[in-house]
Amino acid sequence: MDLRRKARTLPAPVYDPKKLPKWNYDGSSTGQALGEDSEVILYPQATFKDPFRRGKNILVMCDAYTPAGEPIPTNNRYNAAKIFSHPQVLAEEPWYGIEKEYTLLKKDVKWPIGWPTGGYPGPQGPYYCGVGADKAFGRDIIDSQYKACLYAGINIIGINGEVNQVT
Repeated sequence: MDLRRKARTLPAPVYDPKKLPKWNYDGSSTGQALGEDSEVILYPQATFKDPFRRGKNILVMCDAYTPAGEPIPTNNRYNAAKIFSHPQVLAEEPWYGIEKEYTLLKKDVKWPIGWPTGGYPGPQGPYYCGVGADKAFGRDIIDSQYKACLYAGINIIGINGEVNQVT
């Protein structure tokens, strides 16, 4: 996934994504558009309290479109929204989960934290949902990410030492 970020200041707080202005960026700089027609338009879709800047600041999740209003190829939310808004799907109660997995690397050697440099840890048994400094490497970062999601109002149902679960 290739996520991007921009910051913008508005004259007054706005929390409804429908009332936020569209914005743009140069898609040729990100490999999402050709140089001769590179403008990508951001359509605000959802807002969350900003857990980093706090106060009245918000994070805005956007979909990306061409100037002609067509979703760019990496805008997978477009097709998902069509599916989830279909009357047959709305009549159901679909269950699905999104797992966000990541690996924290040591800065200087680009090797996972907690692993012996150039080597591999033992079987996952003691590490899966483990506790303690010798098993739960990077727990402070994972807990900070969890707290940021809760502050932002993201519907996260839990974390463990192997997987963060978001609904």
